[in-house]
Amino acid sequence: MRRGISGGQKKRATIGEMLVGLARCFFMDDISTGLDSSTTYEIVKFLQQMAHLMDLTVVISLLQPPPETLELFDDIILLCEGQIVYHGPRENATGFFEIMGFKCPSRKNVADFLQEVTSKMDQKQYWIGDENKYQYRSIEKFAESFRSSYLPRPAKDDLCRTNNTGKREEILTSATRRISRWNIFKACFSREVLLLKRNSPLHIFKTVQITVMALVISTVFLRTNMNHKTVLDANKYMGSLFMAVVIVNFNGMTEIGMTIKRLPTFYKQRELLALPGWALLSSVFLISLPMSLLETGLWTSLTYYVIGYAPSFLRFIQQFLVLFAMHQMSMGLYRFLAAIGRTQVMANMLGTAALIAIYIFGGFVISKDNLQPWLQWGYWTSPFTYAQNAVALNEFLDERWASEFYYANAKTVGEAILKIRGLLTEWHWYWICVGILFGFSLVLNILTIFALEFMNCMYTKAIKILISIET
Repeated sequence: MRRGISGGQKKRATIGEMLVGLARCFFMDDISTGLDSSTTYEIVKFLQQMAHLMDLTVVISLLQPPPETLELFDDIILLCEGQIVYHGPRENATGFFEIMGFKCPSRKNVADFLQEVTSKMDQKQYWIGDENKYQYRSIEKFAESFRSSYLPRPAKDDLCRTNNTGKREEILTSATRRISRWNIFKACFSREVLLLKRNSPLHIFKTVQITVMALVISTVFLRTNMNHKTVLDANKYMGSLFMAVVIVNFNGMTEIGMTIKRLPTFYKQRELLALPGWALLSSVFLISLPMSLLETGLWTSLTYYVIGYAPSFLRFIQQFLVLFAMHQMSMGLYRFLAAIGRTQVMANMLGTAALIAIYIFGGFVISKDNLQPWLQWGYWTSPFTYAQNAVALNEFLDERWASEFYYANAKTVGEAILKIRGLLTEWHWYWICVGILFGFSLVLNILTIFALEFMNCMYTKAIKILISIET
């Protein structure tokens, strides 16, 4: 629910949410409270149409319904002091009480008449017989007369009638979804498009943020101050590549807050069998692709030639591909952490811990050669490792870094910096690293689906017990 909407809008949204499930019977208590007569009439009329067209059973209790709303009902159940005084067609309700000696005046609201005719204070005014012979009819007498009287459609016949299953839908539903998977996906995707429009300030801010960061990094590593002849020059480029991967990864952390915000509504809809986890995540994933392309494209376009990376356009595209894969991996990672954390505090804690781990074991803070042997597994399980190796291979295996420099079986400056940093030196590893990054994204999104499907909401409702002590 969004703040600032009216009571009628809340009622419509709640009722509409309940009606899209698999239930065949709906029991609604006092749904007209806080609504004007026009809104109540519209809601009840829609429920009447659903009951007739979809063969549903709808039982509604209303507080003093207006005449036009009462006329929408097929049957009326009049309860007094826990007993059924009348249960039958709406048009026969007043006739039943006429048999008992009580008549509804022509200008009297039928709903008010039915409420007052059983009241000890108001019953006498509706008596149509001799006033001297009037005696108060108790609730028990009305209930006994109803059970023993004949009606065009007595309730006992309705209860005993055998359902004609050949002309009606099955009473027991065997399918978990009423609509096809494609329709579920389309509905969820349409909602995510609407949320994208509503959250446009956030996406505009992210775009401006990465643009400003790209301009700042470009001026720090300006190409006029960057050479490509020695290992010291290569170290500067390595630092700029590290910053590119870090900032792209940081830009995906907004998925934590956005996912946490979706979870309460999703859990409610999941329990009602209205929305599966795969539909939500696939919609979010597809919506995120254009934004990811935009953000990584902005970063690469604003920094690549200003910093002075390898001038080949193919190298430009290959760096963009690595950063795009890293961005998709980071968004998948933070969606997964939000899905298992389920609260903002827990998800932020998990996100910070994961961020520290992938940076420490990523090969830049501590190179692979300087890690203890029992920590080598951390290097190969960190997504940052593959992003760092891919962007370094793309840059330092270019022919402009082919100046002679001998170091530990390395013959060029480019190979030497890769060796010094403990990175991979063969070109085929570039495509392997990119494939592993996309593999990380796929696996993390699949794990997020499982988390959405099988983990429950951590939000609990406070229950207050009021105890009154009389002295």
